[in-house]
Amino acid sequence: MVRKWLIIAAVNGFVSVAAGAFGAHGLKETLSPQDMAIFETGARYQMYHALALLAVACLAARFPSPQLRWAGISFLVGIVVFSGSLYILVLSGNRSWGMITPIGGLALLAGWACLIAAAIRMPAQSNSGQ
Repeated sequence: MVRKWLIIAAVNGFVSVAAGAFGAHGLKETLSPQDMAIFETGARYQMYHALALLAVACLAARFPSPQLRWAGISFLVGIVVFSGSLYILVLSGNRSWGMITPIGGLALLAGWACLIAAAIRMPAQSNSGQ
């Protein structure tokens, strides 16, 4: 499970940086300021959740649990639906893609809820700041 989540986190971090660079350099002259902000939101949230996936991988190495697995799945679905819909909305000009963006946001929230559940279920450490 750890290797899989590390790879998924790294791929999403890579894609986020590439999307941000593409937006800043390749789309700057063609997008309206509003569309540029939408595209940047997609890239920013993808990076935030790539880092969340990295945390899932690191935690799973020490405290494997179904809650961490579901956190990773939820974060990944959220990235694809939330950021993906924003990228497609801007690149295609089809505003109807914005209707599914909140579904991705709900998946991201579910990932954080699963991470909370995983943390609550983790055993307390004897020599650390519980």
